[in-house]
Amino acid sequence: MRFGEFDKEGDVRKWMAIAGMGLVLGAAGCAGPTRNTLYQVSTIDALLAGTYDGDRTLGELRRHGDFGIGTFDNLDGEMVLLDGVFYQVKADGTVAKPDLRGETPFAAVCAFRPEGTIAIRPGAGLTAVEARLDKEMPNPNLFYAIRIDGTFKTMRTRSVPAQERPFPRLKDIAATQPVFDLRNVTGTLVGFRCPPFVAGVNVPGYHLHFLSQDGAKGGHVLGFELVTGTAQVDELDRFVLQLPGTEDFAAVDLARDRQRELAGVEKEKSAQE
Repeated sequence: MRFGEFDKEGDVRKWMAIAGMGLVLGAAGCAGPTRNTLYQVSTIDALLAGTYDGDRTLGELRRHGDFGIGTFDNLDGEMVLLDGVFYQVKADGTVAKPDLRGETPFAAVCAFRPEGTIAIRPGAGLTAVEARLDKEMPNPNLFYAIRIDGTFKTMRTRSVPAQERPFPRLKDIAATQPVFDLRNVTGTLVGFRCPPFVAGVNVPGYHLHFLSQDGAKGGHVLGFELVTGTAQVDELDRFVLQLPGTEDFAAVDLARDRQRELAGVEKEKSAQE
């Protein structure tokens, strides 16, 4: 797809170039997947505000990448897209492979083609791993896709249950979220490091989900202690943002600063960090 080529029933059609990176805003699809591109559905602030109706099918999302994270229609669990396969980590801790006709209200994916491998020291926790990766990903203004395969002494994750209208805000759901403490588990971390200037659009910094090797456990990562592991990274210099065409998205207030809400939802301080 070339910049500026969008057409979907009069929806938003515009693009901007920011710091040499293509940022495409619109309500149209892309003929992908395109290398070095992060493709995203909706914005993190819209999700924080309670816009949980799916707007793009998983089948369509997979045309834009084979690797990524997000959630499902009505906020029904945590999404992991790994090696082209979707996994749905539900609030009861079980993991399913969802129907590709299902929809997502928020997700970010890419065609993962790692450009480097990084060794991670044994015993490292989440904060130490982030610091190690920062040294190998020196450009703070680009996106990076991150895959870490390893064995973990501990892994703390969470998921969220499906919601019904009227939708509560995400911070209120997170206050009672189910948390899973896994021990001696082998699996894969999937996620991204996003630049600071996408605040309100995506999660600045790191956002990681986990899937166990047997595909039976996972969730949004809150903390861990690594036994042994290796990271692979893919630098992404193009960002395509797909805006929803839903009534909820049209009505949501996206002018307010929700960074404090985001911090409360995404992170959990623990001794492991």
